[in-house]
Amino acid sequence: MGVGSAMLPDAAPELPDAEYLVLSSRLIPGMDGGYTIATLARARQLAGAGVASGAGPQLLTFDPGTSADHAQHRQTFAEQGALVDPSRMRNLFDEAVTSEGGATGWLREAADPAVAPDPDVEYRVLADAAGRPFAALPVIPGNPDWHLTDEPVLVYGAAGEVVGALHGFRGLYRAWLEHVVATLGDRPVIVICESRQLGELVADWDDPHVRILHTIHTMHVEAPYTPDSSMNTLWTRWFRLADRFDAVIWPTVTQRDDVVERFGSGANHVVVPNPIAPVEAREDLREDGLVVVLGRLAAGKRVDHAIRAFLAADVPGTRMEIWGGGPEQERLQALIEELDAGDRVVLAGYTDAPGTVLDRASLLVTSTAFEGQPLGIVESLLHGTPVVSYDVRYGIRDVLGSGGGVLVPAGDVDALAAAVREVLGDDDVRARLSAEAPLVAAAWSPERSLAALATVIADVARRPSRRA
Repeated sequence: MGVGSAMLPDAAPELPDAEYLVLSSRLIPGMDGGYTIATLARARQLAGAGVASGAGPQLLTFDPGTSADHAQHRQTFAEQGALVDPSRMRNLFDEAVTSEGGATGWLREAADPAVAPDPDVEYRVLADAAGRPFAALPVIPGNPDWHLTDEPVLVYGAAGEVVGALHGFRGLYRAWLEHVVATLGDRPVIVICESRQLGELVADWDDPHVRILHTIHTMHVEAPYTPDSSMNTLWTRWFRLADRFDAVIWPTVTQRDDVVERFGSGANHVVVPNPIAPVEAREDLREDGLVVVLGRLAAGKRVDHAIRAFLAADVPGTRMEIWGGGPEQERLQALIEELDAGDRVVLAGYTDAPGTVLDRASLLVTSTAFEGQPLGIVESLLHGTPVVSYDVRYGIRDVLGSGGGVLVPAGDVDALAAAVREVLGDDDVRARLSAEAPLVAAAWSPERSLAALATVIADVARRPSRRA
């Protein structure tokens, strides 16, 4: 796929015969929203394509929770159908301690006995279930770049003594990854890195057997979220490393094209839409006049705009349900009361059945200030529910530009109200958008996504590593 092409392949080439590793900073049920959903979906996608005879890639996680926590996470994901083979989900810290106490062999071997800790640095000591220490992590308070620290990571022996240290989190993470890869023999290794922090730490990993594909889940610019807006330090640093990855995978054509326009095509920028599984829509649940907002109640979602637009549309017989929780809940409830709208607008709370909410709805409204990937928009269309949305980056135009909803200028509450009025007040318009919805959503099917991903993997597997 060239960087100038918006076309996605329809048929997947055969995946290369290789070992597949997916790197994720953490995978915890109920946390990190679309990131967790997309990462697990990619692993299931690879399992469905035959990786490890259908068991899927190894999912390598790096959060320093307890082994019991990680076992519960795996069990929950398996019960939800999000994880094909729980044994393939591994954690660095689970594998860093021996059953007798102290650090495991690969960690002790990687530790440098000559590295001494700074006595002024606070450490978080990690211990096994019996309270025996095996490692200690430097605490870097208030620093978003903690992962780049050079402060030593301490390694303990079975007797509870410090036997050496590694050079920061980079040394720790790389020691585990190199150990994992060493157990795979001489087979090619396809690494899919799902985290920018991890990406910074593996960008110079020059093992000739390894190819690194780095996925992106989020918006790369800050307010006002235009293609030339400023970026935070992490993004600025990351773009300096982008050409070291064998491919950088963006979820939408628009974001990829904005990046190439701004930074050039020195990196291998490609597009792979995140897979969104088909659903069985329940038209029998549809409720006339029901408008829903679905998502986290955070400032950037601008749910107050949706409330004001709905009330300004003033379509008889309609009501709004706002599903989700978050820090804006009290403020939004106060706004509803201030507008005397409690009989038409309700904060319905968290739902673990968003599909049922969308089946009931006649319209989904989103007034977010920015987006990273359009998972919620596509899911709404899969349920046959039209969408009225602000035209913001990234992903929403990539979907609704083909139908199934109405886009209005970002931040224009009056335009949002007019679009809500048009869809709710005209049965023909609503019927047309509902009919378009599943056809538009098909572009984000698992089959199309797998075809795009397999094309990228086959391409990078044929080429030398960019870190050689």
